[in-house]
Amino acid sequence: MNQKWIFSGKTEDLAPARNEVRDFLLAAGMDDDLSATIVLAIDEACTNIIRHAHKGEAKPFRIEMRLLRKRLRIILRDYGRPCENPNAYPRDLSEVRPGGLGVHIIRQVFDLVEYSPQARGTRLTLEMGI
Repeated sequence: MNQKWIFSGKTEDLAPARNEVRDFLLAAGMDDDLSATIVLAIDEACTNIIRHAHKGEAKPFRIEMRLLRKRLRIILRDYGRPCENPNAYPRDLSEVRPGGLGVHIIRQVFDLVEYSPQARGTRLTLEMGI
């Protein structure tokens, strides 16, 4: 089972992106709780693309989801500024302040989080056992 979408990169695309991801996961037979957790992580990754790679500009990005044998692979591809730190780590959770939890959430949800800077943009590969 595979699915690929291209979104314009506008913040109003985040809701349709969440819906498409959720529909894919539910069609794949995942339960509501796991689907909601994955949707949250993908939403954080898409928000980071819009905020950091595209600096708020509406540039397209792609979400590709693949259901493999006992694994879920999600690839997010943007064509903005390449990820400056492919080993991005979340901020220290003891530092209490709003925001900045996206990378932490993504790393908690997925077994594999791989940022691959490209000639244009970044390819983020996320995988988890199912």
